[in-house]
Amino acid sequence: MRPASRSGRERVVVTGLGVKTPAGNDIKTLWSTLVAGESAIAVIRRFDPSDLPVRFAGEVADFDPGAYLGPKVVRQTDRTTHLGFAAAVDALTDADCVPADPARCAVVVGTGMGGTASFYEQIRKLIEDGPARLSPRAVTMSMPNATSAQIAMELGWRGPNLCLATGCTAGTQAIGEGARLIREGAADLVLAGGAEAAVTPIAIAGFAQMGALSTRNDQPERASRPFDALRDGFVLGEGAAFTLLESLDRAMARGARIYGEIAGYGRNCDAYHVTVPDPQGNGAVACMRLALDDAGLDPSMIGHINAHGTSTPLNDSVEAKAICMVFGSRTPPVTSTKGAIGHLMGAAGAVEAVASLVALGHGVVPPVTNLTQPDAELHIDVVAHTPRTGCHGSVLTNSFGFGGQNASLVLSLVDD
Repeated sequence: MRPASRSGRERVVVTGLGVKTPAGNDIKTLWSTLVAGESAIAVIRRFDPSDLPVRFAGEVADFDPGAYLGPKVVRQTDRTTHLGFAAAVDALTDADCVPADPARCAVVVGTGMGGTASFYEQIRKLIEDGPARLSPRAVTMSMPNATSAQIAMELGWRGPNLCLATGCTAGTQAIGEGARLIREGAADLVLAGGAEAAVTPIAIAGFAQMGALSTRNDQPERASRPFDALRDGFVLGEGAAFTLLESLDRAMARGARIYGEIAGYGRNCDAYHVTVPDPQGNGAVACMRLALDDAGLDPSMIGHINAHGTSTPLNDSVEAKAICMVFGSRTPPVTSTKGAIGHLMGAAGAVEAVASLVALGHGVVPPVTNLTQPDAELHIDVVAHTPRTGCHGSVLTNSFGFGGQNASLVLSLVDD
């Protein structure tokens, strides 16, 4: 549906999508996995996890960074950059975009931890071999803005170049802030998305010590189960997703395929606790309402919600409470992609925005993978077992992260 017009403001649309995820490295494969309710979680393959308390994750398989970057660049950059750059290039290619002034082409990337694998490896070298063995690229491989910088350098884009390191909300905020650049006239094209490759011993051990991870080592494929009564923690994943954003006028003038509109964006902070959400859900409620207000939509106009839905006991219960506070006793259908692919940290919100746009186009809401025993204490309409059809209206997609960060997007179809 077409959202209410906002006088004097550029309407921002998505004309290109690109993904690298545990459930597939293209939109078609990712979507088919989500709709089938399948799991892409498995025992970690990239390193030996046998000494770790949690030995499984969502890893991106069959990915060759050399198909996108030269061998020297691959050696000098982190896996986060490899995944992010590849997804960004796929989004640009998907958009079949006509050239624009490089000074008006922008990049906005969200990441939670940046080049974690490179940082871990360089610390290991420092301890075991001494400072002389460090790579001269130790800092640039690890810095959070390495992905946004690489995209700009490879494409020659000289407009705004931003990196948001706002934890699990970063991918959602990257798309929202990218839309703002176009709304405000600061850019004509924006590649906006998230990238994360934190499946490393230090991240696994750290999250496990925190008590945040599922410990189902005997059933990794069933470990991530958002909104299920037996959920016991999230599953760490890796990947990237990007959108190409431009104004509706520009897209229509060039006859572009339009996936949907970034109709509304809200972001705020709980200011409550570094890892625990406000138990009353006040920040999440305010954030969703900000996004709805920005879109000019009433809650009744939302067709479904792509929830943050991490599969942790507290997060899911607080988010469900917040959804009820915004939407009342009859909530829209709720889904979460994390049952299938795990929690991609700073990339999660970007993947979920892409999944939401594809869901809009198909008119189908994918089920929550592994939801076999819905939590009776959560009074929301969670999509279980089979896809849900007939859910008309816009999509609200949420991200709530460490540090009390909250972000929501409203995504809508554009009428002809």
